[in-house]
Amino acid sequence: MELTKSFEALKVWQAGHQFVLEVYKMSKQFPREEIYGLTSQFRRAAVSITANIAEGYKRKSPKEKLRFYNFSQASLEECRYFLILSKDLGYVENNDKQVKLIQEVSKMLNAYCRSIIKSMN
Repeated sequence: MELTKSFEALKVWQAGHQFVLEVYKMSKQFPREEIYGLTSQFRRAAVSITANIAEGYKRKSPKEKLRFYNFSQASLEECRYFLILSKDLGYVENNDKQVKLIQEVSKMLNAYCRSIIKSMN
């Protein structure tokens, strides 16, 4: 049972949304030749984090909720790699803000999933 009226009230979604906005800002700096490569993939993976949280929010069964939150976790790890890659390729000098945000989202999402699992027992 959800204690909120909308996925937008979830702290994990709010933090994830901030990460998405940061990814869009950061990826504007990427070289033009990456528009269909890293830029596109990075943005889609970031959006997928919050989109799956939103979709999972409305799922009725805890098992279904966990399925979508697990998709979010997978997209989050994909983004973690893209942060490493974009820095290693020299596309950004400093991505500390984005790294901190993704770590925060990861911790919150893991805690949220643990609480759902606990409620199933």
